[in-house]
This record gives sequence, C-alpha cells and structure tokens, in this order.
Amino acid sequence: MNDAHSRPVTGRVRWRKFAVLAVPGFAATAALAVALAEGALAASFAVSGQEFKVSADSLEGKGFAQYGGVDTNARGDLLPVAVTAIKEAELKKLCQSVVTHLPVIGDISLNLTAGGSGTPVRATNLFIDATQLGGDAEFTNIEIGRDASTLDKGPDGAQGMQDLFAQQADRVSMKKVRQVAWATNAGTFRLSGLKMNISKGKQECF
Repeated sequence: MNDAHSRPVTGRVRWRKFAVLAVPGFAATAALAVALAEGALAASFAVSGQEFKVSADSLEGKGFAQYGGVDTNARGDLLPVAVTAIKEAELKKLCQSVVTHLPVIGDISLNLTAGGSGTPVRATNLFIDATQLGGDAEFTNIEIGRDASTLDKGPDGAQGMQDLFAQQADRVSMKKVRQVAWATNAGTFRLSGLKMNISKGKQECF
C-alpha cells in the first residue's frame, strides 16, 4: 500500500473526460497541458509501467476519502484510477508483490511482507491509486455521492475536481483486503517485521 504528502501524488479529472484525454495526438497533448495547468493531474512523479498487488488480512482507518483520478507514466500515458485516501491506517499481514517478465530468464517476482508479527503496519496520510479493490468493508458515517471538491474527512489535499463523484467516512474497517494499484504514497509508513524476497516464476500476494 516520498515524503511530500501535504499534496497527494495523484491527479484528478472527471471520469467523462478519460476517453477524450486518452486520444493520441495533438488534442490529447493540449488537454493534458490544460489539466496540468489547472492542477487536475499530478506531475510529482511518473508511475512505472507495472501494476502491483497488495493484500492485507485487515485494514483499520480513520478519515477515509475516495474519488476518481488519473496517474501518468514516463511515456505520458494517462491511467484512470480510484484514489483511496486515509488519514491514519493500520494493516495486519501486509503483502505487496510485482511480477516482471525478463527475456531469457522469464518471470521474476518481488514480494514484500510486513505486519505479521503482532505489530501492524502503520501509515499516515496514505494515498492509494488503485484499479481494483476488494474485501469486506464497514464504514462509519459514510457520505456517498458527495462532490469530490468538497471532501473534508480524508488527509489534506484529498479532494477531486468539482462535480466529480466521491465518498467519504469517519472510519473504515476492511477484512481480506485485495487491491491492484499503480502507486501508493504516505506521509509516514512504518513496516514492522519487513521482509523482501525475489524469486523466479509468479509468486503473487493473491
């Protein structure tokens, strides 16, 4: 699931504009320039060309917000995401995996695990740019369908553009967390019992 997190590294753009912005050529370049000028897209870093998987037995969070956004990679491609932002989060038995395919060698898997020894992983001002998210969730005082530009329960800067659909809650509790993401960043990220493993073949979190 970078320090400068008074502002998230994700951008925000209306879902209805995704198709327009994705069209190659001058029109897309011009649209991107306008979006950057308006602060709709983040330019702090380009995401890699690989999505990664994250799982956790549980997630407990205070100050939850979720809205649509767009990441960019080094090629300038626009990647639609659902931004999940949490002020304070605790995760148990966290796993993160990414598989890279190399010529001749084949698939290589990088796995990170933490928070499995009784002390959970703790994060503040957590932002997750996901394309898939699953699990059993319970929200406290949830607001669904709120204008993304008016979100005020998540971390500072966790807002989308005006008229964009969003939701927020005082607290979120999730079990069997499963997500696929382009990027994760946090103000602080404390990983107890961190272990890293590199192996041949596909060894994913789920």
